[in-house]
Amino acid sequence: MPPTKSMVGQSAPPADTVKDMSAHLSVRGIHKRFGGVHALRGVDFDVARGEVMALVGDNGAGKSTLMKVLAGAYTADEGQFFLDGSPVSIATPNDASALGIQIVYQDLALCENLDVAANLSLGAEPVKSGWKFLPRLLRPLDDLEMEVMAKKAIDMLEVRTLQSVRAKVGGLSGGQRQAIAIARAVGAASTVVMLDEPTAALGVAQTRQVLEVVKRLRETNHAVVYISHNLRDIFEVADRITVLRHGGNVATYNTADTTPDQIVVAMTSGQGKESGDAA
Repeated sequence: MPPTKSMVGQSAPPADTVKDMSAHLSVRGIHKRFGGVHALRGVDFDVARGEVMALVGDNGAGKSTLMKVLAGAYTADEGQFFLDGSPVSIATPNDASALGIQIVYQDLALCENLDVAANLSLGAEPVKSGWKFLPRLLRPLDDLEMEVMAKKAIDMLEVRTLQSVRAKVGGLSGGQRQAIAIARAVGAASTVVMLDEPTAALGVAQTRQVLEVVKRLRETNHAVVYISHNLRDIFEVADRITVLRHGGNVATYNTADTTPDQIVVAMTSGQGKESGDAA
């Protein structure tokens, strides 16, 4: 489904506020209020394909709210969205999905009683073609095609620790589950994958698995938005870092040109100087 060429809120911004065409997904002047709480205050944000953009800030900075606005879970009160430079509308999860935007929440939303293949096909299960006399919902599932699709998704992300796509998700490690959730997002024809604290509850070895999957997303030309409080992980995988505070922008940094101490200062003081050619 082609994106709807419309915007939320006000009319088109002046030319100098529009992200250049190298950005795949851009937002400008995003506001979101919950009653008397002004959660997002004119946020600007860009991410390019083949890039990992980290989103950092203290609790209440607006990181998760921005992600949910981008995913269509929340509707922005004001602001504009652009995909490859063209204005688009994101008001519902279906809008975001149609534009190729997927989010992996902290709870992963996996069915532990189902195997990996079933989880990866959940909601879009292949059915056997020889039963066309029945409505699609009544046709038997094509288990072989489901398995082939699952193996393809796992192989693309180079997940080495999973022995079988027929393994029950309930028996997998935290790192393996996170990889499955990411693979499901990628399998939904996505170009933008947003990860909300993907390593928060993982040990060292499992965190390593997830970070390798994130790097693989960059190699496969996805635009990755990565929320985390772990600056060590961020400096390993992120190309750029956007700092939010009290619902507004502080600065965006090229990871190679900054230090963890500078990021901490920006997060806690709200003062930061953008590095290099960062947006």
